[in-house]
Amino acid sequence: MLVVQVFVHVLPEHVAAFTAATLDNATNSVLEPGIARFDVLQQADDPTRFTLIEAYLTDDAPAEHKATAHYARWRDTVEPMMASPRTNVKYESLFFPI
Repeated sequence: MLVVQVFVHVLPEHVAAFTAATLDNATNSVLEPGIARFDVLQQADDPTRFTLIEAYLTDDAPAEHKATAHYARWRDTVEPMMASPRTNVKYESLFFPI
């Protein structure tokens, strides 16, 4: 299982809109057959910082996710809201109870 941790820093004036767009994306993403989980976390001491944790069941699932309408809508909506480009780290899951 591939787990991707995405780090996002949002401009303060866009936190509410970013949250709404990201929750829409997450709600649709967990319906995809190749996604085991899609967590949205907001940093407790800095509400402009978010972490998305995406767990994919197959090697093809990340590309399939990026081909969805909800991902494209999210990407295009939130891009101008970011204080800096988002970054990510990929992990191989060693223990991931489903």
